[in-house]
Amino acid sequence: MHFISPLLESYLADNSQEEPKLLQDLTRETHLKVIQPRMLTGHFQGRVLSLLSKIINPTYILEIGTYTGYSALCLAEGLCKEGELHTIDVNAELKHIQRTFFDRSDYGNQIIQHVGNALDIIPELDITFDLIFIDAEKKQYDKYLEKVLPKTKSGTIILSDNVLWSGKVVEPLDPKDTTTKVLLDYNKKLSKHPLLETVLLPIRDGLTLSRVK
Repeated sequence: MHFISPLLESYLADNSQEEPKLLQDLTRETHLKVIQPRMLTGHFQGRVLSLLSKIINPTYILEIGTYTGYSALCLAEGLCKEGELHTIDVNAELKHIQRTFFDRSDYGNQIIQHVGNALDIIPELDITFDLIFIDAEKKQYDKYLEKVLPKTKSGTIILSDNVLWSGKVVEPLDPKDTTTKVLLDYNKKLSKHPLLETVLLPIRDGLTLSRVK
């Protein structure tokens, strides 16, 4: 679903910061070699992630769901010099393309890849994160949240992607559509969570910004 017209989407991108050449190359490579290229973060949302990260200037970033590494590279633009970005993906086949583009960036030695189930990996990370981006298996969003909250502090920002789910969150719910039901519950949980301040933004497929109190 397009929440705004393609013409307006183009206007937004044209009047935002230019997409870095490295990310343009990664977009082309993803479309050529990887299935479901629509999963890419894309130019406009990528610049939103970059700017948010630069405002926060985090020391530690956690990303759940790497895909080909586009969003990781955007988030890494805001890392402080001694910072680290830990990114987790279950698909080992994508590790090579991720690392190829990470190493072409200025942040290659700051991006640490983890392959496996995020629910198993997160508890093993002895880190308090300043910025967290959740963009993996939608049915696990609530479990991801419960795993990351102990790794936060007051002021940590948690971003959750695809929370509008192509507009299905406002359509009559199909009883068989368990993913939409999970996201409906997740969105409500974020908005009412006693530890969080939350705003849901209509950026691309929905991006929730939550701040730990």
